[in-house]
Amino acid sequence: MKKELTANNWFTIVNPNAGNGKGRKDWDRINDLLAKNAIPVTVRFTEKKGHATEYTREAIGKGFRKFISVGGDGTLNEIVNGAFTQEHCTPSELLLGMIPVGTGNDWGRMFSIPLVYEGAVKVIMEGRQMPHDIGVIDYFNGENRERRYFINIAGLGFESLVVIKTNRQKEKGKSSKAIYFFNLLASLLSWRHRNADIIIDGIKNSCKIFSINIGNGRYCGGGMRQTPDALPDDGLLDITVIREMSRFEVIKSLKLLYDGTILSHPKVDGYRSTNLSVQSDSLLYIEADGESLGHTPAEFRILPGAINIVYGSRIIR
Repeated sequence: MKKELTANNWFTIVNPNAGNGKGRKDWDRINDLLAKNAIPVTVRFTEKKGHATEYTREAIGKGFRKFISVGGDGTLNEIVNGAFTQEHCTPSELLLGMIPVGTGNDWGRMFSIPLVYEGAVKVIMEGRQMPHDIGVIDYFNGENRERRYFINIAGLGFESLVVIKTNRQKEKGKSSKAIYFFNLLASLLSWRHRNADIIIDGIKNSCKIFSINIGNGRYCGGGMRQTPDALPDDGLLDITVIREMSRFEVIKSLKLLYDGTILSHPKVDGYRSTNLSVQSDSLLYIEADGESLGHTPAEFRILPGAINIVYGSRIIR
């Protein structure tokens, strides 16, 4: 494929299963909108988990530098991981856009990327760009040490349990915001708080935790604001630690997760740092951008301005 063709084309990765099959069902309509707006694309459909990462690496090797994710936050996460696990260029040479068709679409919410396809395509056509920080997690999966990159929010503890249950249902073709909320309430029955050592900027804090969230973005779980003040381009991770709470306290405080005032709760601590380490007496499982990973011990750090994105509007502190 000629270099000038790949340089001008948007390599577009479509997850046909995103949004309970909306990726497949709505693709012709999305493709027509891209063509109508003279946005040239080269298209690949994913067939299984991990395909978007593989396709991204291959496309970069062929000379593509612009990518559109047609799917949910998990598809975008896979593209990001493809970008940071290839050796053909620095990720800062790449540009990412998104047409949301998932169930949560939390990353797009941060940048006012419309759920209406005409609006999402218009964002890509207008081409407003900015550098975006990327988070890195080093964790364990059994005996193996692994690494994962994330663009939005990662979580440990209760959050990851809800994600595990939700992802199992997604694999069975069941996916919606209501299912996530149901799993949240159902998981409260089995959750047990964990003792954890949290090390931020070399300072250790030991406590029983309910959950920890680490964010470049502000939204997760279909609109929850776990890291309500996070910015994607400040070179810092926002960290929210929810300490031990009773089930009643959790249910009573759910509204704080949606209205952005979670940091006002007396059992919630907020931090801002470039790095975080978490160790626990029993395993704490981890998720990133809604994708289930491994477990503690884990280390988190930030790569400032590591990739470029196309956005609708942005929040400036």
